[in-house]
Amino acid sequence: MSRFLRWTAAVAAALLVAGCGGSSGGGQEEGKGAAGGPGPARKGTGSSPPASPPPALPSSLTSQRPDWHTCKATEGSAAPGDAWRCATLRVPLDWSKPGGTTIGLALMRSRATGSGRIGSLLFNFGGPGGSGLSMMPYYAATVPKLHERYDLVSWDPRGVGVSEGVRCRGDRAIEKAEQVDATPDTPAEERTYLRDAADFGQGCRRAAGALLAHVSTTDTARDMDLMRQVLGDRTMHYFGISYGTELGGVYAHLFPQRVGRLILDAVVDPTADAVGHAENQTRGFQRALDDYLKSTGQDPRQGSRKIADLLRRLDSEPLRTSSGRRLTQTLAVTGIVVPLYTEAAWPRLTSALAAAEKGDGSPLLALADQYDERDSSGHYGTTSHAQRVISCLDDRQRPTLAETKRLLPRFERISPVFGDFLGWDTAGWCHDWPVPGQYDTPEVSAPGAVPVLLVGNTGDPATPYEGTRRMADELGKGVGIELTWKGEGHGAYGSGSDCVDNAVNTYLLEGRAPRDGTVCS
Repeated sequence: MSRFLRWTAAVAAALLVAGCGGSSGGGQEEGKGAAGGPGPARKGTGSSPPASPPPALPSSLTSQRPDWHTCKATEGSAAPGDAWRCATLRVPLDWSKPGGTTIGLALMRSRATGSGRIGSLLFNFGGPGGSGLSMMPYYAATVPKLHERYDLVSWDPRGVGVSEGVRCRGDRAIEKAEQVDATPDTPAEERTYLRDAADFGQGCRRAAGALLAHVSTTDTARDMDLMRQVLGDRTMHYFGISYGTELGGVYAHLFPQRVGRLILDAVVDPTADAVGHAENQTRGFQRALDDYLKSTGQDPRQGSRKIADLLRRLDSEPLRTSSGRRLTQTLAVTGIVVPLYTEAAWPRLTSALAAAEKGDGSPLLALADQYDERDSSGHYGTTSHAQRVISCLDDRQRPTLAETKRLLPRFERISPVFGDFLGWDTAGWCHDWPVPGQYDTPEVSAPGAVPVLLVGNTGDPATPYEGTRRMADELGKGVGIELTWKGEGHGAYGSGSDCVDNAVNTYLLEGRAPRDGTVCS
């Protein structure tokens, strides 16, 4: 089972080249974006005071001098080359006890290439669970202008990759779990589904131990501020993508006076609880699928119905593939999702669906394996493991089986293709999780912070555009500045709009934000 709520590094790395192709001219329009408006009134609309700081940090933490050395290869990524240096930052395991046990976070940095250095620019590429060490060297090709004046910095957050990364299952157990029906139709299938979910959580408990209760977004935001101090920056300059926008909002709430130039691209809706996020995502992926179907000359309703019929057939009769494995309904949904992250990958979806209709599940299975980080030897990556341990510590909401069944018709009305899968996911994702969740929605109000630039894409499947305005409202009056791109795919910067890229570069390099409500067409 895998959740598509936030951007995972596996999809980002695989689609980066396609998603960051040649620019187009796109102009600007002034005023509010065309789609979506403020969500319902929620906590943290700008009037709440910042959260109380943790106890003072010992000098053993604040006076660290990172030992920068040549970076080694990480799982799934080659060594990045001489331009990059890596180091370990010690942070408290438990931020309420900063003088206690510490853990190590793996950092990566490439110094500014030109003159007029501004400082460090910290990147989080989403997930949660995405590895900054794997992504940063690839993404550097997208930000050469920023690299001239910023040190590019990223890291593996706690519980991720080299930073105490958590592996909850071995490869054979993961492959076996792929056969579990993620949209159960009978009481027996329901029991198997929930038993598998609980088993995954127990595997995480055994693997992570005490760390399992200390991998929250709030923990990571506090890590970021220690990182800022150790890197020698007076304020935090930050580029957050997808889940990285939620992390940036939480940082701004905790440390509003330390906010420097923050870019939040592909913005997570901070007013949505766990069920709300699943609904948003169901709506976002169906919207992207509709746009894809229109691009092929199909009627979206008829095209969606055809795909839904294919998935129903796969539920009872998985397709054969050239590898000998079977394409299940769940793997097929995963394979369909992957090309929707960037418009340049839509032709792969066309060919994969055509092959499936002819009885060959190989292309859709290859796409699903790409998302699940499965290599040709059958070894799986751990991004989805880290994603789950972080989000289940963040999210307090735990829908029961009965509650989920009542929600399913609503999800299915939103999307005949993705609704059943993401509706059931609300029951299984954090079922019987070993540690309680921390909040229903994250607190991101940041009174007194300097303007934060939020970039929303009207065709974003994973973090629907409406979340951009809601994040702006939650950050508070005069803090959240909204920039809209009328485009397709997950994220906007580096995706083909000179208008977006110029606005972001101007903000980060010169400190001038566009007018709130600017639209890049």
